[in-house]
Amino acid sequence: MKKQTESQTYIQACLVFLVFISMTTASGYHDYCIIGAGPGGLQLGYYLQQQNRDYIIYERTNISGSFYSTYPRHRTLISINKRHTGKTNKEFNLRHDWNSLLSNDESLLFRHYSKEMFPHADVLLKYLDDYTNKLNINVQYNTNVRNIIKYKSDRTFAKHGYMYEFDDQNNNRYKCSVLIIATGLWVPNIPDLTGIDYAEGYETMSINPDDYEGKNVLILGRGNSAFETADQIYGATGLIHMVGRSRVRLSWSTHYVGDLRAVNNALLDTYQLKSLDGLLEASIDEVKFVKEGEKYGLQFKDEDDGPGLMIDNFALREPYDKIIRCLGFKFDFSVFKNDTLMSRGFGRSKKFPRIDHDYQSPDNPGMYLAGAATHSLDFRKSAGGFIHGYRYTARALSRILDYRYHQVPWPSMTVPLTQMMNMMLKRINEASGSYQMFDVLADLIILNDDNTTFTYLEEVPVNLIDNLEKHTGHTANRMIVLIMQYGRDFSGPGNDVFRINRATGEPADAHHSNFLHPVFYYYERVPTEEEMKRKTETMPRPNKIHHIVEDFLTQWDGPVSHVLPLRRFLEDVTDVNLRHSFAEDCMKKRLLFQTVPISCQQDFMEGQGLKGTPDLISLSKTAKDM
Repeated sequence: MKKQTESQTYIQACLVFLVFISMTTASGYHDYCIIGAGPGGLQLGYYLQQQNRDYIIYERTNISGSFYSTYPRHRTLISINKRHTGKTNKEFNLRHDWNSLLSNDESLLFRHYSKEMFPHADVLLKYLDDYTNKLNINVQYNTNVRNIIKYKSDRTFAKHGYMYEFDDQNNNRYKCSVLIIATGLWVPNIPDLTGIDYAEGYETMSINPDDYEGKNVLILGRGNSAFETADQIYGATGLIHMVGRSRVRLSWSTHYVGDLRAVNNALLDTYQLKSLDGLLEASIDEVKFVKEGEKYGLQFKDEDDGPGLMIDNFALREPYDKIIRCLGFKFDFSVFKNDTLMSRGFGRSKKFPRIDHDYQSPDNPGMYLAGAATHSLDFRKSAGGFIHGYRYTARALSRILDYRYHQVPWPSMTVPLTQMMNMMLKRINEASGSYQMFDVLADLIILNDDNTTFTYLEEVPVNLIDNLEKHTGHTANRMIVLIMQYGRDFSGPGNDVFRINRATGEPADAHHSNFLHPVFYYYERVPTEEEMKRKTETMPRPNKIHHIVEDFLTQWDGPVSHVLPLRRFLEDVTDVNLRHSFAEDCMKKRLLFQTVPISCQQDFMEGQGLKGTPDLISLSKTAKDM
């Protein structure tokens, strides 16, 4: 009986093992599943691969970045490809390269692919294909993910208690413990309006200007796709009228890259110079579209939605030969079954799914977003909806996943206090992530209890600092938050950003700086969750704050204007003399005094130091006299 019992136990164990193998192989199991091989999915895939994670990317088409095979319709990107900056520093150059994804392969910089400032979209497709193949990113093409469900499971490595499962167009089943949606926003936004079917969609409209020869055209929308369309056809049309809910938002005025870019705004000239074309602010919810013979007109709705009312001087009273709908895109919620359906954002962010600041769905533990769909967190504030922004948020997500599921803390450096200012100056003059994702990603400088060292974390989502240990594995009491910001009241659709007094060069007026500049927030303790919720600006009220004055060249390295005020701020918060001394000075102080400055302790006393030359000593004396 005993042998029989052992045999039965062995058979049961084998069956359990076979079931597990079936779950993890035959059904297509991976620890991480990324849906979508666009730039956001590829960027996250790169970092998962760097960490040797078990991951796969599922792509519904046969190419990476398929969105760009169709859009923008007229094929000119509005992302900057500035190939020459006068510097060789790769990190600095990424501040002005809006198309490259992050990698260790120098050949995968976009400047090697196009010389155009605003490249052709086909070049981006070629680039994404090379990025996928050269880096061996694990992509399974022609897999249209559908019917995403979750169910409770104790076999998920992620320990959040759920497994995700879905199928494709061929009814193949797939499973994963952590699901990342990186499909972007690609579903055309079509409002529910009477007669909207008379409008041609941006996604299907003809891009041949000859098809608009001599025609009167109405464009619905006020964004870059609407102006891109107008810019391409206004030389052929009789007139173009454009209607939108709000005034034109020019990106140079709002400092939001998603607003109207100068490369597309030629119609503003023909409108303001009274050459028939025009812009109108009106809610299209208040009108309906009607067919008038071979043309199309607009009518106001009356309260009973009966015959439309018309004012005899209504700006859009003349009928149009064509109506073109350019109302942007929204997230595809159709891939989810009811139990995994993600809730929507609020207000104008309702086209995005709602996520927390760790990029996780509040409705589905273990489900995250990457790429353009994470833009709900910084919509109309920063660059998180664009390649030059979400390449950094994808990296931040990979670091969150590293600690949450693999106990790998956020990358950091613990450095002697004497090097703090040098590190800060290096970051504010070179770092691209905090520069592109201003107001969102911040460097954290944790002042250690010994007051002789600090720990430096780069590009942490600023809204996670109240739960720093939970998300990064690092604890903190006192800290400095370094973040890039524009002036508080500088940006706005109606603001005059070209006024004579638009900038200051006085260090004493640094807090009035308008253009992008570094700001340092010092906290005696980490802000609480409640303080983060109640904040009305980027950060809660700090114990001390320091602005470095804006700089025309964005080079914050002036000894008097930039470095000296920063050093004094750091000495104030650390209560340590951070001035550096030459070896000769340290030697004298060591012979004459019982204590010496910390720079002598950590440099000269450790067998390091800089021998003074006449020029250096002269500069040192000049700085001390200030």
